[in-house]
Amino acid sequence: MRRITGKTKDETLIELQSATESQTGDSPAVLTAFRINLHSDENGGVSSLSEKATLPGHAETEKLQPNKDTVFFRDGVRRIDYVLSYVDDKDGEKKQERRREFEANLEKQGLELETEDKSDSKDQKTYFLKIHAPWEVLATYADVLKIKVPFHLSDIPHGHDVPLEWLSHPFRLPDPIMRPKPDYFTYPFDKNKTDFFLINDKDTFFPPSTRNRIVFYILARCPYYKEGRKERDKTGIKRLLSNGTYTAAFPLHDCPYWKRARNAECESERYNLYKHWARFLCFYKEQPLNLIRKYYGEKIGIYFAWLGFYTEMLFFAAVMGVICFTYGVLSYDDNRSSKEICDPDIGGSIVMCPLCDKKCPFWKLNSTCLSSWQSHLFDNEGTVFFAIFMGIWVTLFLEFWKRRQARLEYEWDLVDFEEEQQQLQIRPEFEIRCTKKRLNKITQEMEPYLPITSKCARFCISTATVIFWISLIVACIIGVIAYRLAVYAAFASIIKDPMRKIQVVGRFITPQLATSVTASCINFVIIMILNFFYERVAIWITDMEIPKTHLEYENRLTMKMFLFQFVNYYSSCFYVAFFKGKFVGYPGDYSYMFGKWSKLRNEECDPGGCLIELTTQLVIVMAGKQLWGNIQEALLPLMRNWWSNRKGRHHPENHSSRWEQDHGLLNFSQLGLFYEYLEMVIQFGFITLFVASFPLAPLLALCNNILEIRVDSWKFTTQFRRPVASKARNIGAWQEILNAVAILSVVTNAFIMAFTSDMIPRMVFLYAYGKDASMRGYVNNSLSIYNIYQIPNDNMPEEGGNSFDNTTSTCRYRDYRYPPGHAREYTHTMQFWHILAAKMAFIIIMEHVVFVVKFFVAWMIPDVPSVVKARFKRERYLIQEYLHNYEVEKVKIQMSASFMTEQPSEVSSMTDKHEVLSECLEPPS
Repeated sequence: MRRITGKTKDETLIELQSATESQTGDSPAVLTAFRINLHSDENGGVSSLSEKATLPGHAETEKLQPNKDTVFFRDGVRRIDYVLSYVDDKDGEKKQERRREFEANLEKQGLELETEDKSDSKDQKTYFLKIHAPWEVLATYADVLKIKVPFHLSDIPHGHDVPLEWLSHPFRLPDPIMRPKPDYFTYPFDKNKTDFFLINDKDTFFPPSTRNRIVFYILARCPYYKEGRKERDKTGIKRLLSNGTYTAAFPLHDCPYWKRARNAECESERYNLYKHWARFLCFYKEQPLNLIRKYYGEKIGIYFAWLGFYTEMLFFAAVMGVICFTYGVLSYDDNRSSKEICDPDIGGSIVMCPLCDKKCPFWKLNSTCLSSWQSHLFDNEGTVFFAIFMGIWVTLFLEFWKRRQARLEYEWDLVDFEEEQQQLQIRPEFEIRCTKKRLNKITQEMEPYLPITSKCARFCISTATVIFWISLIVACIIGVIAYRLAVYAAFASIIKDPMRKIQVVGRFITPQLATSVTASCINFVIIMILNFFYERVAIWITDMEIPKTHLEYENRLTMKMFLFQFVNYYSSCFYVAFFKGKFVGYPGDYSYMFGKWSKLRNEECDPGGCLIELTTQLVIVMAGKQLWGNIQEALLPLMRNWWSNRKGRHHPENHSSRWEQDHGLLNFSQLGLFYEYLEMVIQFGFITLFVASFPLAPLLALCNNILEIRVDSWKFTTQFRRPVASKARNIGAWQEILNAVAILSVVTNAFIMAFTSDMIPRMVFLYAYGKDASMRGYVNNSLSIYNIYQIPNDNMPEEGGNSFDNTTSTCRYRDYRYPPGHAREYTHTMQFWHILAAKMAFIIIMEHVVFVVKFFVAWMIPDVPSVVKARFKRERYLIQEYLHNYEVEKVKIQMSASFMTEQPSEVSSMTDKHEVLSECLEPPS
């Protein structure tokens, strides 16, 4: 096997003169020369080669370098499929030994290596090991991995004409970008049937994405221990990267992203992706999913297909949300409740009971005038219809995505992928750490397995760790609630009583608003801190479980992370929506968080309801998360680019090789897509679980996702090294999580409309208690009366807080209880039970209506389009027919070949028989 290395002492100079034109055609022919190191191997052949450009007639010929912005070995023929980098350091001897054994084993596997000396790198420290997989290696592992390859051009029509198709022309991309290669019938590669497949050129038959996938498969399983010493943990490139033997391992991009490759044999797909996909000015264009799949692999292609479809569907939800919000704005002046609250003769004459002990004064109802108007924007009749619409929308989104996914599975040859590839995706870590083996009943081969005792022990540790961290989140949320209760009194004492008319901004910043905003910000900071730690804990415990396959690993990590994130992000919203203001008590018998000794009285809702506080919480957490995510994804890489440009590396291809340019990029980790999915699914939860409180949430999500698609595409194209191509037939465990969130969203929105919104009490009053079928008198009806002189001293305001009209002997509070002096003093009125019954009836009716519509829609829309089913059956039939014809022709050829070889022998045997017979018939002499 040939190993191509850098400079050596014994070298023979062979000058090759070649004239090349520049890309502009302005420069004359350039003379280039190559210094070729020739070493005789055992057979006297050339075993290594290196090159150094020299220009005859120049004094400093050694300093001049040829253009290295290429993806080929120095011979310009063999493609670089993978690159490893390393540096010499203090622990050099051990690492050199590991590298020597590892590279020797790679060569035994059939890979060809070529080393770039550190003197040729820009930092004068880094060595680069370039790896090429020849045809024999590719064919062998393509057979092992059952990689599907083309064997016949597809004759199935690709699509049908769409009415008014010209309307979509501005949003379309050129056809060569959308369909970078023709459609073929494909079949798993068989090394013994190479003549069955369309192999025009062995060098280009396997695309670069498939080549780097095969090489990575070899690297992940190649040992680096000496022959004869079985040290199972010393296996794979991942371990060599973790112990510093190699500093990086990556496949190469095919060209710079801002211009095409100089070599015509390079596809320049990275340039096409940047030009037509990664620029923000292309935000209104469709995504080149087939080109993404071809360059990055099916797994990344599926992610962008899902993200694009989710963003398209968000458009309809955003439009309905804007309509609902517009209705709230237009009905602003018809809001009778807010008018009564703001009326000096009604709201200005109602004295409210203190909202906290000691520090909070009595206050006038009209001090909440502004917040009541704000609450009406989101808490109106249109919100009910929007909540029902979103319950149906989420079903349509999931059902139509299943259809889109089924179409992609067919077009990308992923229909049978999971069944065929599940056993072939065994993680190297599982093979290394599981030393015990047992017989696989299906394959009848020995395979590693994890004993049940070890599996149970690891599961118990993992479960205990997850429970501990979720308990830690709950403890932090309780701490934030305690903060809200404690700080409310402080804000109430700082933002003085409105009746004193001495506060500057009290009209805009009430104690309720100040408490809600600061608590939401603190909660957001806690969320981000806990995320930082738990991400590492989740990865650690998933590694400890030793999942067998990559798919199983990702699914386990997905469930752990989402469970944590669900509690982390949504718990504060659940508190405001379903607990705040529900267990308050009444003056004289208030409820306390940890008992009366804590003096932390449970929070009350604003007279306009808790919905506006839920809106505030949702906006701060959702918008804050999206803003922080965009800062991390876009601004930090931009700052990195700016710093690089200041160092003069704006166009590194002028003086750096292709592998050096890619080495300077960020590494795309195995869990890179996991975090992208997680971010979007958390957002999906915000716009479905609590959308009744903020109809503009889908609009915020739509704007964020339009930016997200371009930021992600820009990162993949310009900031990240090329990831190893991976296959996936769907979005995995995220599909089940989305289904669960969709079902839960119906329940949460029904409860929000019933218990958090003020909609049901208003409807009950309008149809059962109001006069002339109007809302006149609703505010007075919704407030109960309490005798001020019956308030205990512990609940009364301190001196200076009792500034109210001495003629007033009562205060009001939000509840439905009998007034003082009644036979059932301070117990719930019949209206309270009517409202509670109406709330429960609304929940049952809304849930049943939405669920019936959901299941009906899911039943009406098949998961797999009939067209796809027909095409798949047609393709299966044609594949079987082509295979049958191929086998028949093969048998005919074999029979004809055997006939041709047998015929001469039969003729010769007949001649011998005639000769013997003639001898026997001849008379004796």
